Amino acid sequence: MGKTKHQGPIKATKALQPKHWVSPIPFGLGKVKPKHIRDSMKIAWDNKDNLGYATRILTKGVCDGCALGVSGMYDQTLKGPHMCTTRLNVLRLNTAPAIKEEILHADIDELRKYDSTELRKLGRIPYPLIRRKGERKFSRLTWDEAMDLIADKMKQLNPRQYAFYLTSRGITNESYYVAAKVARYLGANNIDNASRICHSPSKTALKRSIGVGASTCNYQDWFGADVLLFWGSVASNASPVSTKYMLEAKKRGAKIIVINPYKEPAMDKYWVPSNAESALFGTKIADDFYQVNIGGDIAFMHGIMKHWFEMEEQAHGSAINHEFVQEHVNDYEELKAHVMTQSWDAIIKSAGITKERIIELSELLANSKNAVYAWALGLTMHAFASDNISQVANLALLRGHLGRKNNGLMPFRGHSSVQGSGEMGADPFVLPGGDFVEDNIQRMEKIWGFDIPRWQGDVVGITLENIVLPQDHERKVKLYYMSGGNFLETMPDPTFIEKALAELEVRVHQDIILNTSTLVDAKEAVIVLPAKTRYEQDGGGTSTSTERMVYFSPEIEGNKNHIEEARSEWKIYVDLAKRVKPEAAHLVDFKTGQEIRNEIAIANPNYEGVQHLKEQGDVFQWGGAWLCEDGICPTSDGKGSLLAVDIPDMGKKEGQFVLTTRRGKQFNSMVYKETDPFNNAERYDVLINAEDAHELSIAEGEGIVIHNGFGVFQGKAKYAEISKGNLGVHFPEGNFLLPKGRYEKLAKIPDYNVTVKVEKADRYNARKDTKYVERRIEDLEMSAPG
Repeated sequence: MGKTKHQGPIKATKALQPKHWVSPIPFGLGKVKPKHIRDSMKIAWDNKDNLGYATRILTKGVCDGCALGVSGMYDQTLKGPHMCTTRLNVLRLNTAPAIKEEILHADIDELRKYDSTELRKLGRIPYPLIRRKGERKFSRLTWDEAMDLIADKMKQLNPRQYAFYLTSRGITNESYYVAAKVARYLGANNIDNASRICHSPSKTALKRSIGVGASTCNYQDWFGADVLLFWGSVASNASPVSTKYMLEAKKRGAKIIVINPYKEPAMDKYWVPSNAESALFGTKIADDFYQVNIGGDIAFMHGIMKHWFEMEEQAHGSAINHEFVQEHVNDYEELKAHVMTQSWDAIIKSAGITKERIIELSELLANSKNAVYAWALGLTMHAFASDNISQVANLALLRGHLGRKNNGLMPFRGHSSVQGSGEMGADPFVLPGGDFVEDNIQRMEKIWGFDIPRWQGDVVGITLENIVLPQDHERKVKLYYMSGGNFLETMPDPTFIEKALAELEVRVHQDIILNTSTLVDAKEAVIVLPAKTRYEQDGGGTSTSTERMVYFSPEIEGNKNHIEEARSEWKIYVDLAKRVKPEAAHLVDFKTGQEIRNEIAIANPNYEGVQHLKEQGDVFQWGGAWLCEDGICPTSDGKGSLLAVDIPDMGKKEGQFVLTTRRGKQFNSMVYKETDPFNNAERYDVLINAEDAHELSIAEGEGIVIHNGFGVFQGKAKYAEISKGNLGVHFPEGNFLLPKGRYEKLAKIPDYNVTVKVEKADRYNARKDTKYVERRIEDLEMSAPG
């Protein structure tokens, strides 16, 4: 199968196109919008003590913000410099000085007064720290003392009783790979990463449908698509540079369709700061919004397909690409029969969209030769997420929108390098180069030179639950080793998470900064290890973007706020392996980043070429410009599979709402603004449809209570263009309403959507049940069931 290579960056269309402008009034004066220039000036001011180094990071390093993959200020999509607020917001993590000693070694209750945003602003962890049981303060350790303590504890435990987790804050492929290898060397399969709580179902679903777990296309395919669909994705919020690509796609004739319960202002109108035309006049991004119910996406897609099959009955070939289906797709008749059993009434009720509107989009796609389907957390953070994405794949397969220019399936990644985490093997279900199955286990044993345990490791959510198993249970997790991450603010049921973290005997936080989870007690000790950033990593490092571009980011010199004792993450893992199992440590003893890349190229054949990346700007794209090129999928028979699934039942009863939690101008749990710059929502505002609010006699700005059997959230009503029967709250503030233990059946992502009741605060408080225990959070009361 020939692989077409990516052509590299192209020139943007220069001609002005006023039809896409938001307003002829320059800079969107008087409108609710981000203040890019003001924000940039503030960020420059925040980095004023280290401005030279900050500038070198921006001009030489690969962006550690979103997963677009900007190297220096340039990428492989459009010529010219790119810069965005997401990248600028995380800049201070790399330039900050050490935390002042008097703050770092203060009483633990003093540190607990800070929230995560305030802790981040304190600066970087300067040296290894420990806080033993009963101690009120962190005390300093040498690296040898810290690593010996961790290694001695691991030697006492069965490897099933400890676990590893790696977040996505700028961690490189080299660190993921070494962590994955070290975990397996130690006999531990409980290793997981941050994609488990964002895009793991994308990989799982795509592998089932088309045999690959990554984006099949690249950003340039937007330029020439007839339709670009964003499904449950606020790409402009999470990855602002993508708005530049959206503008280019529109100028070349693409229609942009957004499918989301909330009419996201950032996908409606945007001012792209690095494009003069857009910075002045703004860009109307979406041509149309389809405000589907939370959890109504499968029904909506069934409606699209049902109309296609009805069109086919009138005129063969009017909706389905039969030539493509015949040659490259399985199970057509089964899918058709299943979809045709769905009634329009059931489809409309679940989707929350009229039949006329469903037909409108169905016909637009039927008449589109080229389409790119991009999606994000709106499809992935459900108990039926893999089913959601399999239906998107169905749409592309039925129309032949796959394996060629200007077409494809694109899981829109939020974090730099998270695409590489599973590809490096830092995942309980995979090893480098393939799944955790016997053939691949044997292949990796030959490469690594040691035996890999055959038991199935657990994902992060189950690992956290396993901490509270009885003391003598063989799967009870007693030590958790975390590279970054804050489960208190990313997992459902924070009350349980805090209890679980405190139940651990030893907790290791390998990180750049402190966060609220670092401050939780442990039964024996909390150990904190200072990590180097991506830009300090010995020998540089690589990261993989959404479109499978593997970029080299060099080691950047000249940090005025150099943290003397910080170490490269991969080096810490090598040190750990040597101390726990010194007898065979030569098998994991990497000396340089280059040695790691040489081995990655062998371990994961897709990464053949990574060993040649040595200088700033070096890049290659694994798999070529398009996966499944010419419709040939890497499956046993070379064909994609159409999957028939049922419309899910959200379990919504009369008078209930469905709640969603993941949106906002923030970087996962890192909150950068107390007020959202796109809609002026504050952190405890609840997005509610005005009609729903009027039926409940709730005025805008009025105190309301959202509650269910899992928790209580007190906030204020904010009228918003969100579909009726649906509510939106910020994450992590709303996580108290989410139950633990509800996972997607295949990828095991936690379910971040739940049914709730809404009441006026005064009415709720007047009859408040005595069984509620109150917890005060900032100025607002938030209660959890006792």
